[in-house]
Amino acid sequence: MESSALTTIFLPAALGIIMLGLGLSLSVEDFKRVVKYPKVILIGLFCQMIILPVVCFGIAKGFGLAPELAVGLMLLAASPGGSTANLFSHLANGDVALNISLTAFNSILSLLMLPLIVNFSLDYFMESGQVIPMQFKKIIEVFAIVLVPVSIGMLIKSWKPIVSDKLDKPVKILSAIFLVLIIVSAIIKEKTHIVEYFQQIGIPALLFNVLSLVIGYYLPRMLNIGKKQAIAIGMEIGIHNGTLAIFIATTVLNNSVMSIPPAIYSLIMFLTAGVFGYLINRSTAQE
Repeated sequence: MESSALTTIFLPAALGIIMLGLGLSLSVEDFKRVVKYPKVILIGLFCQMIILPVVCFGIAKGFGLAPELAVGLMLLAASPGGSTANLFSHLANGDVALNISLTAFNSILSLLMLPLIVNFSLDYFMESGQVIPMQFKKIIEVFAIVLVPVSIGMLIKSWKPIVSDKLDKPVKILSAIFLVLIIVSAIIKEKTHIVEYFQQIGIPALLFNVLSLVIGYYLPRMLNIGKKQAIAIGMEIGIHNGTLAIFIATTVLNNSVMSIPPAIYSLIMFLTAGVFGYLINRSTAQE
């Protein structure tokens, strides 16, 4: 895909706004929470960093996905949750404070895991000569586009909490608008093949999303984690930062086909997360 206004200006700016919004909801206390609740945090991170990539790899292999679509799905598995997960956790009566902490740690650790998982996926799924290496310069760009806005948001919240409160809602609205525009742009760019791609990746993306929510909720419950905390973990690993995945696919890897799985997943995850939260709370009410 040739360089365009979407990949050089709009997409980085949109991701920056979304990560700024995430930063406005974070504080140093969110990172300290791991000392108070190490078991819960570690279970959430284990699900996100270890189990999800393995599950995603199995789905990609099991469905025999085309190499670029397989890499795109794996890229999504390596991407962290986001502020949207916090919203859905709140609506489902989850532990939002835990969500915020998990998002903070996931965002940092994903910057280390992303290159590993993506390069493994490229080496495994792409045929010889098709591998597109993640250059060091590009990895630094990802660090910058994620960490700098988050840091600015955290500084604003720390130094100017009133300003942070005023910015919070408008930035969330902008983030939602940008997410929709990014998904639509990714789909339009591949409009000639989108029906074919959706037939190939629609069910795998849905299955990966449902399994993410189920594993994120029921594994912690099996390990004697409270319901509110389990809901938080389920939403955190079930709702991925599709914008970051699309950014890496189109800008870092320069491959618009790889952006299709994150785009389709992002369309699916809001509906499934809403239904999952409703069913979890309904089952509890009937107990």
